[in-house]
Amino acid sequence: MFLRNEHGLEGAGGAAALSFGRAPATPVAAPGIAERLAGRFAHVDLVPDLGSDIGSRTWWRGAATCAALCAATIALSPAFSLPVITDSTAPMAGTDYDETRSLAITPLALGANSGRRLGANALVTPLRDTPERPQIEATATLGAGEDFTAALRRAGVGSGDARAVADMVAARLALGELRPGTQFELTLGRRTDKDAPRPLEKLAFRAKFDLNMQVGRDGDRLALAAIPIAIDNTPLRIQGRAGPSLYRSARAAGVPAKAVEAFIRSIASRMPISRVGADDRFDIIVEQARAATGEVQLGKLLYAGLSGSSNKLQLMRWEEDGKSQWFDPRGIGQTTGGSAGMPVNGRLSSPFGWRRHPLLGYMRLHKGLDIAAPYGAPIHAAMAGVVQMAGRAGGYGNYVKLAHGGGMATGYGHMSRIAVRSGQRVSPGQVIGYIGSTGLSTGPHLHYELTRNGVPVNPGKVTFESVQKLSGGDLAAFKSKFSKLMAVKAGSSD
Repeated sequence: MFLRNEHGLEGAGGAAALSFGRAPATPVAAPGIAERLAGRFAHVDLVPDLGSDIGSRTWWRGAATCAALCAATIALSPAFSLPVITDSTAPMAGTDYDETRSLAITPLALGANSGRRLGANALVTPLRDTPERPQIEATATLGAGEDFTAALRRAGVGSGDARAVADMVAARLALGELRPGTQFELTLGRRTDKDAPRPLEKLAFRAKFDLNMQVGRDGDRLALAAIPIAIDNTPLRIQGRAGPSLYRSARAAGVPAKAVEAFIRSIASRMPISRVGADDRFDIIVEQARAATGEVQLGKLLYAGLSGSSNKLQLMRWEEDGKSQWFDPRGIGQTTGGSAGMPVNGRLSSPFGWRRHPLLGYMRLHKGLDIAAPYGAPIHAAMAGVVQMAGRAGGYGNYVKLAHGGGMATGYGHMSRIAVRSGQRVSPGQVIGYIGSTGLSTGPHLHYELTRNGVPVNPGKVTFESVQKLSGGDLAAFKSKFSKLMAVKAGSSD
């Protein structure tokens, strides 16, 4: 017996074989041209992603396809200059326009009206002018070099009110004392005319650390009120350990930088800073002003103290004739040494010693040095001292004598003019007169002499030490101030 499989007949059976087993298979039709082309190009992507595989064959084919489509679109499009014919609505006006606009979201360029807003009707009365605020509060700052009146006018104050306020303030305080950065809190009132400036209603500012000023309007007049601020001037005292760095330790304790620098300079004038040990303790007192409003100002160094195993130093600042010096609790200042400097630039015309006097004609001791110099040249004090005598002195002509302490004194003769007065304290290098030829003199020169306990010595060969020391009323005032400073508690400002 023969059976049919899916590939045909195995063997032969004729008609009997066809009637036995499965039904005969339906013949498959051959694929057409379209199907064969679709199957062949199924893997070809006609619109590839131009953002990937840039530069590949697929990318170039996609770019060419895109270019072809664009070219076809441009070729088949109508001319760009031809208008597009369409219907448009008639523009709205009047109430319809206002109602539509109030419901629209308008661009910023047109006012940015948004949300539901009803248009105006007959009950709405339009305003003739924009209303103004009844008052304006402003703040102004005085600039560096700026005039007080100009600062007020810049803030909106009228010229008349600005001048009136400036005159009132100047009567209580010099306008030049107002520090740059001073802030003005002001209130401007309602004006009667838009072309006129607003009237000043109120002005308040801090004129000084201890003074507030307020200006207020009373009817048509401005009135100034000066309000003093209570100030506590108790100095600030800070103590601490010197540590590895005296400067850093003092700064860390809260001493201002300038006060620390002054402290180190004062200590260095009496001892080498290298001798300050890490375990030594510093004691610093600084000027302090504490206002009742809470502000604090620190000033100059008043006291410098240093104590330790091998160091103990106490110095207090003392001001006299506008000059500051440091003295210990006994009223003894710094010791200075050196030689008496020449008081004028010139030529030595006659040395110290015995000589024949050029006018009297006989031998006598020349008690100083003669220095020839141009007429009117300035004469300087060789050392610090006090003017003991200033005036006419016989053959010396116009003569000045300075006392320097320790029995030392210097004299300056033949001046054309004297520039100091008796009792005046002078500093080294200060001008005390001018070269001349008064008295017994043969020409413009300076007779310069130096005495020790009344005995003349050669000024060019003397080396001396000068010790500053307070006495009398100055010493009593110094000790009183020193006692008050020592009573200040460390770290306390009250």
